[in-house]
Amino acid sequence: MEVDGMLLTILGITAGILILTGWVEQIYKGYKTKSMKDISKFLMIFISAGAILWLVYGLIILDMFIIGTNIAAIVLMVIVFSMKRRYDKMLQKKQ
Repeated sequence: MEVDGMLLTILGITAGILILTGWVEQIYKGYKTKSMKDISKFLMIFISAGAILWLVYGLIILDMFIIGTNIAAIVLMVIVFSMKRRYDKMLQKKQ
């Protein structure tokens, strides 16, 4: 089965947008509530490791959709991780 190049482009862009939108929403919610207590550190570690491996894979095969999506995912994960550390420390100080 041969797939049209335009269809592959649309598929890659849509997949990237869907994956990244979930993290943007989580960042917005965390900023608004000043809490990231429900975010698992293990979830963040495994997703970050997966994104790094996907980035390496994308670099090897020179796929711009995979590279771009995973660079953005890593940046968003760093933001989420930073927010989690900051808000968890704030919560500990209050207790």
